[in-house]
Amino acid sequence: MTTPTTLILFGGSGDLSSRLLLPALGQLLTDRADIRVQLIGVGADSLSDDEWSDRVRSSFDTTDSSGEAVDALLSETTYIEADVTDADALSDVLSKAEGAPAVYFALPPHVTEKACVALESVDLPEGTVLGMEKPFGNDAESAHRLNQQLLRLVPEEQVHRVDHFLGQSTVLNLLGLRFANRVFEPLWNRDHIDSVGIVYDEQLGLEGRADYYDSAGALVDMIQSHLLQVMSIFAMEPPHSTDAVDLRDAKSTVLRATRVCDGDPVASSHRARYTEGTVGDRHFPSYVDEPNVDPSRKTETLAQVTFEIDNWRWAGVPFTLRSGKAIGTRRREIIVRFKPAPHVPGGLSGSSDADVLRIALGPDGMALEMNVNGPGDPWELDRVELSAEFGAGQLKAYGEVLESMLNGDPSLSVRGDAAEQMWRIVAPVIQAWRNGEVPLDEYATGSEGPEDWPKV
Repeated sequence: MTTPTTLILFGGSGDLSSRLLLPALGQLLTDRADIRVQLIGVGADSLSDDEWSDRVRSSFDTTDSSGEAVDALLSETTYIEADVTDADALSDVLSKAEGAPAVYFALPPHVTEKACVALESVDLPEGTVLGMEKPFGNDAESAHRLNQQLLRLVPEEQVHRVDHFLGQSTVLNLLGLRFANRVFEPLWNRDHIDSVGIVYDEQLGLEGRADYYDSAGALVDMIQSHLLQVMSIFAMEPPHSTDAVDLRDAKSTVLRATRVCDGDPVASSHRARYTEGTVGDRHFPSYVDEPNVDPSRKTETLAQVTFEIDNWRWAGVPFTLRSGKAIGTRRREIIVRFKPAPHVPGGLSGSSDADVLRIALGPDGMALEMNVNGPGDPWELDRVELSAEFGAGQLKAYGEVLESMLNGDPSLSVRGDAAEQMWRIVAPVIQAWRNGEVPLDEYATGSEGPEDWPKV
């Protein structure tokens, strides 16, 4: 297992580094005081080491980061102005690393691909770890090409395809709920579960990400990547352990069995984009009037697709994945709808609705909706909710990502074959949408989406 001692941030002067990666690194160093890491920032901007150190310190301050490990990093961190697509420049950067480096590509996808090509001409230090931001390619074929290129640089276990959406705490909470409780695992199949929904609806809009989002949309940005990963963890067979091999094998097995429901991308998918409106105290223009948006692309801001998993455990159970922006109610949850009780004894009246388990994602928790004999008339069934909060993660999502990289543990990253499978799964939907076979609906900002869509 590789344990890097130097973190090299390509795109160190960019927004992803300052807003997410550096604050998470500061929190990691504060919480894990035994970690010692050299930080090298690399970017196209011209910055002195002092200016870079001030930027790092400002980012650390947002997470109240402090301690010996933080002070040691700040006293030694350096910045290099370089073209990361130039092999000679990359060779110079890597020569500054102490020990095995972890290289994080905080760059646009097309720049990352060029940088990887350049790295093929560089002698990488032994144990080099690569951290890749999504999207991993733009279809199954390009994802395969990128994977082959990465394997020419380092072994697969040293490639961390980052899915910050599934941090360590969320994965372990899902595994613990299902596999550590006998009351759930025997019911986790087609005999007892009627349907599963995975929803990530946001009240946020583009938040300055139009350049990326308008070319991706909700389907690629959330369903193709994050939500299919959530589904694979929810639906996997019991793994022997939580190490990288067992966990990633179990996820990939689910993804290989996944396809659009009934093989019909037209009937199984919906897309829409928001019009002008208000969420809370924020007013949004129509999506087509947002800065840097090209209306002719017909980019969706809300996507909903139903899939099926073609195996013994899940045959016939629909899995509906949905994600949208500028939605009135923030929802981040897995909804498990059980089949109704086969028989309710005569004489009992009131609610006999099927049980529903809701698993909240960030903050993690659960609520089980069920029927019990309520207060008052003991012959009448009432609907009640049993709820519990799960343990919160100690680190921010990107802190868990960086810790995994620095520990050389790829358990929570996306394996190469899984990245290709996720593109295969959504390919029929993308093609049907490009062909105009599925209408692009509209919904008012602050609403719950088009009213005639199937509810999740």
